[in-house]
Amino acid sequence: MPISAALLPEFDHEMATTRRCLERVPDDKFAWKPHDRSMELGRLASHLAEMPTWAVAAFAKDTLDLATEYSPFHAKSNAEVLAAFDRNVAAARVAIAAATDDAYMTNWSLVNGSTVMLTMPKIVVVRSFVLNHVLHHRGQLSVYLRMNDIPVPSIYGPSADEGQM
Repeated sequence: MPISAALLPEFDHEMATTRRCLERVPDDKFAWKPHDRSMELGRLASHLAEMPTWAVAAFAKDTLDLATEYSPFHAKSNAEVLAAFDRNVAAARVAIAAATDDAYMTNWSLVNGSTVMLTMPKIVVVRSFVLNHVLHHRGQLSVYLRMNDIPVPSIYGPSADEGQM
């Protein structure tokens, strides 16, 4: 089985679950944050919406320079978050599906100017830098939702707000 075929069911499942969480972010709470050092809710949602683009970046080139090739996405509304998320998930899915097993084994580097921040095989970029990173921030988002008394969707099982998956 090709690596892409093994990854896509997990990718699809996690992106659908993440979208259900993002759907609940209210526009009037975009500036809310639980602590001074925390991200604002709108920035966290925007970050989740942009994360699938890292899979596209990994297969498009062997290096991404944060100094010249990246600027953070800052949505102004939930509709903008969801539109970006849907667009980015679709593009990432295409990139993941199209990559050969050999491409998954080639290295990708994240740099900031002349500083190499990390280098890892592209399979690790997809598993860790994309999927695990999404799960980490989705967990944060579910806490933000709970703290604002917004029903948390079922994620890996029933939530206190939804008895079904």
